[in-house]
Amino acid sequence: MTTNTATSTLDLLVGIFQDVLALADLTADTDFYDAGGDSLTAFQITGRLQEALGVDLPVSLVFAYPTPRDLAEVVDSDYGAA
Repeated sequence: MTTNTATSTLDLLVGIFQDVLALADLTADTDFYDAGGDSLTAFQITGRLQEALGVDLPVSLVFAYPTPRDLAEVVDSDYGAA
């Protein structure tokens, strides 16, 4: 079994969004709201990302940066790359 050390924050987020929103075809540019996201799924996304990265992230980031690509950029710049 390999570790996820080579996984980028963007890849990690796309996988989390796909899983939480149950959309296998979700891409890095899919909007959280357009994909059916709500406050519950935002908390699930934030929780999984916090667990994967080991940092505290406010759930408001998901609302402010609603695509995996935008969210990955702010997470990398403000919290360090995955």
